Amino acid sequence: MDPVADMLTCVRNANLALKPEVVVRYSKLKENVARVLKQEGFIVGYYVSDEKLKKLHINLKIKGRKGVIEGIKKISKPGLRHYVSADEIPRVLGGLGISIISTSKGVITGQEARAQKIGGEVLVHVW
Repeated sequence: MDPVADMLTCVRNANLALKPEVVVRYSKLKENVARVLKQEGFIVGYYVSDEKLKKLHINLKIKGRKGVIEGIKKISKPGLRHYVSADEIPRVLGGLGISIISTSKGVITGQEARAQKIGGEVLVHVW
């Protein structure tokens, strides 16, 4: 029912199993979430394959015997959306993690949304 939650579950499971790559079905929202994860250093990179059905390949960052992502949690769900204003944007683990927010300016981190003073839908917390 929720494609982004399915992507996050695949990333979480692959991270725990120390798999280097995850392949999920493509959507623009998933690509934007992957872009923010790469920008913040949680993954090595991502690319879109040009097949009949587009796929999003996410390359995970693994350090030693552990994945870089400690935890990843979907906040806004299809049955209960979680919208916040600019001054209500949550801090994840006191600033050690990030929140990914869908705003009118696109999918950005909570820190960028606070700086631009725009609110939106809180999609994911990553730490």
